[in-house]
Amino acid sequence: MHALLKNMSPGKNQLIAGTIAISISAILWGFDGVVLTPRLNNLSVTWVVFILHAVPFIIMNLFLFKQYTNLKTFIKQDYILFLLVAIFGGALGTISIVKALFLVNFHQLSVVVLLQKLQPIFAIVLAAVLLKEKIKKNFAIWASIAIVASYFLTFGFSAPSISMDDNTLMAAFYAILAAFSFGSSTVFSKKILMNHNFVTATFFRYGTTSLILLIFVLLTGSFSQLEATTNTNWIYFLIIGTTTGSGAIFIYYYGLRRVKAIVATISELLFPISAILFDYIFNGSMLSPVQFASAAIMVFAIIKLNS
Repeated sequence: MHALLKNMSPGKNQLIAGTIAISISAILWGFDGVVLTPRLNNLSVTWVVFILHAVPFIIMNLFLFKQYTNLKTFIKQDYILFLLVAIFGGALGTISIVKALFLVNFHQLSVVVLLQKLQPIFAIVLAAVLLKEKIKKNFAIWASIAIVASYFLTFGFSAPSISMDDNTLMAAFYAILAAFSFGSSTVFSKKILMNHNFVTATFFRYGTTSLILLIFVLLTGSFSQLEATTNTNWIYFLIIGTTTGSGAIFIYYYGLRRVKAIVATISELLFPISAILFDYIFNGSMLSPVQFASAAIMVFAIIKLNS
């Protein structure tokens, strides 16, 4: 294996390292969505998302306070991009997906997976328009196979079953909104990483998002949730904030710096795979043979995207 990697070109090594990093992040997000975030459903969505950004940012300031010196080198475009990433990826996207999960009481992963099936569509289009990334024939084929496989992974041979009750319909709306938000954030983040390293990108993403959400929390009166936050809640906030939250973003930005945005967003499809597997491990939800086959096809397609 060492000899194989040694013979590979630097560009190929960067591609593999980036894809692996993004895949690890996606798996961490799957674990978070099934095992960790549900433990916070006694609190309001806005408060949860604010604390999940504020706690990691406070911890980052203990070790990365020198990052503030980078502000001297920021140009107008940097401020705009960080604001866009904070709004779409940090605030709007995270609030939307957590709201969708809360609305269905974490019992319908199909709504969560819907996010991952639609996100690549938004990200690929935006990457082509904003980053001028060309969509090659080989990529289009394997990306399409991955997206189609994700559908069967979620629903099998059955059509999506969405009841007409208000909660489910609203959850579907928030999931689609999150798909657009996260897809947009992937592209904006890629533009940031063209000029800044992944540490700087993560630090200011969390800082900007925390500031935006703090203003929102104060304006909406959500700060009263502080009294309702239990010691157990704080433990989960700390775990999520340092592992599946900021930890995963650090790893994600490390990978995103090394691959194209369209490769990144397809690699993120490992989120629904890991979410369903963790759902089986922790909640006993069984995958059908069709879902197992679809998961295998999706992983194969993601690998072929980088060949």
